[in-house]
Amino acid sequence: MCGIAGLYYSATPKPVDPARIQAMADAQAHRGPDGSGVWTAPGVGLGHRRLSIIDVAGSPQPMSSADQALTVTYNGEIYNFIELRTELQALGAHFVTGGDTEVLLHGWTAWGPAMLGRLNGMFAFALHDSRRQCLFMARDRLGVKPLHYVELSDGGLAFASELKGLLAHPLLRREPDIRAVEDYMAFGYVPDDACLVAGVKKLPAGHSLLIERGKSVPAPSRWWGVDFSRRATGSVKALEEELVSRMRDAVRSRLVSDVPLGAFLSGGVDSSAVVALMAEASSKAVRTCTIGFDEAGHDERAYARQIAERFATDHRERVVAADDFALIDTLVAAFDEPFADASALATYRVCELARENVTVALSGDGADEALAGYRRYKFQAAEERVRALLPVTMRASVFGKLGGIYPKADWAPRAFRAKTTLLALAEDGAEAYARSVGVTTPTLRAMLFSTEAKRALGGHRAEDRYIRAMRDAPARDAIDRAQYADFQHWLPGDILTKTDRTSMAVSLEAREPLLDYRFVEFAASLPVSMRLRGGQGKWLMKKAMERYLPKDILYRPKMGFVTPISAWFRGPLAGEAGALAKSRLLSQMFDTRTIERIATEHRAGRAEHGRTLWQLMMLERSMQRLFG
Repeated sequence: MCGIAGLYYSATPKPVDPARIQAMADAQAHRGPDGSGVWTAPGVGLGHRRLSIIDVAGSPQPMSSADQALTVTYNGEIYNFIELRTELQALGAHFVTGGDTEVLLHGWTAWGPAMLGRLNGMFAFALHDSRRQCLFMARDRLGVKPLHYVELSDGGLAFASELKGLLAHPLLRREPDIRAVEDYMAFGYVPDDACLVAGVKKLPAGHSLLIERGKSVPAPSRWWGVDFSRRATGSVKALEEELVSRMRDAVRSRLVSDVPLGAFLSGGVDSSAVVALMAEASSKAVRTCTIGFDEAGHDERAYARQIAERFATDHRERVVAADDFALIDTLVAAFDEPFADASALATYRVCELARENVTVALSGDGADEALAGYRRYKFQAAEERVRALLPVTMRASVFGKLGGIYPKADWAPRAFRAKTTLLALAEDGAEAYARSVGVTTPTLRAMLFSTEAKRALGGHRAEDRYIRAMRDAPARDAIDRAQYADFQHWLPGDILTKTDRTSMAVSLEAREPLLDYRFVEFAASLPVSMRLRGGQGKWLMKKAMERYLPKDILYRPKMGFVTPISAWFRGPLAGEAGALAKSRLLSQMFDTRTIERIATEHRAGRAEHGRTLWQLMMLERSMQRLFG
């Protein structure tokens, strides 16, 4: 895994200072501590930081073709590179390295942009073609690997894996985008179609960008998207066998490595399934690692240990304190933009533990999105059944009024939050789902933002992107639409950003076999009843894995780690909560009296505002680094 950076001048081929490219790459040294490289030519410069995984001694980057016409800087892994090498050799290609990077050079020569459809992997790369006078950038189907870019005042386009790579360029104007603040306050992360630094863009998952000399920078082009409109046919048994086959292929393809490899093991269904299939495919004991917590209600070590013993893994575990807030500044530095998913603390710790013994770790990320594993899908399905029984006007009248008078109970599990459910039933399904994936409600955001900030937003509302995605989804069912929207926003913006930044912060490569695009495409084609049945998400996967895993692993309630944020802001972080209202940066966008009020109410126990205070604190610290 690596970090990439570069500059491209499409209008006129201005000279590029290699030192500037080096600085942009070195800002991401944690992504590639094993080597670095810079290549420049008139109007273009490419930089690279390398974490050696395949062909450790060879494959330096940036890499050029034999005739020097093509040069690429690349971050990722192409899991089918050996098959592609064979195919390209049959077309006359001559390879001089043993890694996967060179496949991009020969693939571009043979197929041009169409080569993307042949790649199975996680990647972000930039390829310069001196003959065609262009720069081609692309990102993998699901958005596992990041790529940021920005047009500069001198006519150049700068790009980098992480925002900090762009921040190393002196011409980047550091101004906050108020719309991204709205998005962050709504979801707890800055989505991939936004950036806290105005003008910076993220190449969307499954998109490419072709910039030609003498032409302006176009909009990215989509080259892949998940399709929920098709339906697989066959018996439950046949689909079950196909699902296991696709999972097995996905895991095995991700075991190729020239450095030590292991897996995260939480004791949940997804990571346990990955470990089971790794053990099946490996002649050696699989290396696994688990983080435990000093709060018994959230400690899954016993379940992880059960799986480790079942498959005779080389298992390591470590206990961390639930009040592990000392990591806050480390995470702020790793993410650049504010990120309020508090599970990032635990993810960082398990990556840190894994890196002590391995350089590559497989995770179970992706199964919940692909196979409707989140509880919110179950609620959405139930609410849609009720919506279908009553006309819109009656629902708005009856449920809206009931929801308005019902007492608020955010502290309770959603199944018992009648106010939330009643208000959701009064709304359109897409509107209700968009709110359900949020953190801070539109009502509270309206109270928090200052009059000037609301004017600057110009009607921009974070939830609208979710609603558009659901209404435009290639789908047949409400659950299809919800999953599709999560693939567009939640997965790349939260889950994959969290895994990428925390793993790369400790120079660890994380691989997600359950996000193999062939597995995802198959899962999206399954009838909804095979994804979600009887209140059980991932129904077919759990049934299929009964041959590998005990039922108390497959069918136990999700536990997960719940960071005690609320307690922190009434205890060790109470001072932080009080100081938020005095922040110069926050006062430029928010009503400080409202911040002071919610901090006071929370500290006194009169109201529950822990998540909002956490969001504001992470935003303030990120803004200090970016704009302070």
